[in-house]
Amino acid sequence: MTDVVDADELLRRIQRARACAAQEERAWRARGEEHGREDSGDPAAARDAEVRTVAYGVVLRVLDEILTPGRHAARG
Repeated sequence: MTDVVDADELLRRIQRARACAAQEERAWRARGEEHGREDSGDPAAARDAEVRTVAYGVVLRVLDEILTPGRHAARG
């Protein structure tokens, strides 16, 4: 990818990436809840979904900080 993009296009791309990460986080959270139920009980799949949910959450926090610097309090 060698195309030069302006600031507006870069902002749109970051916003699309954030929306995608938010959608994936919701999907993995739902899968984790589904696999974590006692009736379906797949602990390995539930753990995998939990890890992916956390990972997408981290991506969301990073993209939020890029889009609105300083607005989000540091966690930890």
